[in-house]
Amino acid sequence: MSKDIVQIFDTTLRDGEQVPGCKLDKEEKLIIAERLDDLGVDIIEAGFPISSPGDYKAVFEIAKIVKNATVCGLTRAVKKDIEVAAEALKPAKRPRIHTGIGTSDSHILHKFNSNKEAIIERAVNAVSYAKTFVEDVEFYAEDAGRTDNEFLARVCEAAIKAGATVLNIPDTTGYCLPEEYGAKMKYLKENVTGIHKATLSCHCHNDLGLATANSIAGVINGARQIECTINGIGERAGNTSLEEVVMILRQHPYLGIDTNINSKLLYDTSQMVSDKMGMLVQPNKAIVGANAFAHSSGIHQDGVIKNRETYEIMDPADVGVNASSIVLTARSGRAALAYRAKNVGYELTKTQLDIVYQEFLKYADRQKEIVDSDIHEIIESSNIKIESIS
Repeated sequence: MSKDIVQIFDTTLRDGEQVPGCKLDKEEKLIIAERLDDLGVDIIEAGFPISSPGDYKAVFEIAKIVKNATVCGLTRAVKKDIEVAAEALKPAKRPRIHTGIGTSDSHILHKFNSNKEAIIERAVNAVSYAKTFVEDVEFYAEDAGRTDNEFLARVCEAAIKAGATVLNIPDTTGYCLPEEYGAKMKYLKENVTGIHKATLSCHCHNDLGLATANSIAGVINGARQIECTINGIGERAGNTSLEEVVMILRQHPYLGIDTNINSKLLYDTSQMVSDKMGMLVQPNKAIVGANAFAHSSGIHQDGVIKNRETYEIMDPADVGVNASSIVLTARSGRAALAYRAKNVGYELTKTQLDIVYQEFLKYADRQKEIVDSDIHEIIESSNIKIESIS
């Protein structure tokens, strides 16, 4: 059965770079852009060209080197923004202008001091103008998560008529519940005339820890693009995590939905972005965290040693991790100790293991983790003769 493909729109270099203290220089952006292209990202949002001369130059240079992905530049619904973005994207094989405006009552009243009809007019004018420069125009309805569905449908319909090829439905404040966000996508699929002419896109923020769940709910209800970042970096609590949505879709094949991402590059790409941005990945981060495939509980370790799938739903190799990690702590059991001892050259009998294990517990109570060099010392301290198999 052929699968639907969800386009992966990576905004690490735009939304991700908005994290305080994570500024990248042009060369670092080029390195990351090349890796994103190799990773199989479908669209790379390279930056916000009018925001600074440096950002303009970075978008221009990225547009020159990217071989496969669409290169996208962000704008406001402002003519000058669109002109500058179009200029920056000129070298791109596949350029896209990403333009839009806030659509929630809060944005209309407090941000723009405007009204709904004027907002629709500005949206149409922005899309129409962008369309004079490029064929591929994405329209974002900022704060769509808190926008009334009926008005949002009107804005989307007008944007499609003006030439939008993608409709970005952002949960800008990370407020939606997955059921609400999925229902919003479903409503648009069913109530926007001409919706078949455009791709619905999820752009979810993580203020309540729901960015990934909301994006998956959006896809289940008809969206075919997810906007995300490596390691989930981004404004405030971050964006949807690229590695999470990719592996969720891949681990649930019954959904019939996949991506073009080469998942074996996920871990290495995560490390690269972390290094370039100086933003550490939390150890318990799904998919790419240091503990994602680590086991320290004796019950879990015994199960994984017997059959990896007892406690791991993914093969570490599928995301570029060499192997599962059996971490020796005071919570570890005999099976884990025997496994790690064998890895460093000792084949323990059951009687020997019982003796060594008692010595191991003394060490483990004194320190957080037992490393390979400790195992040699523990065995020597056990006062039993063990032939090394190395």
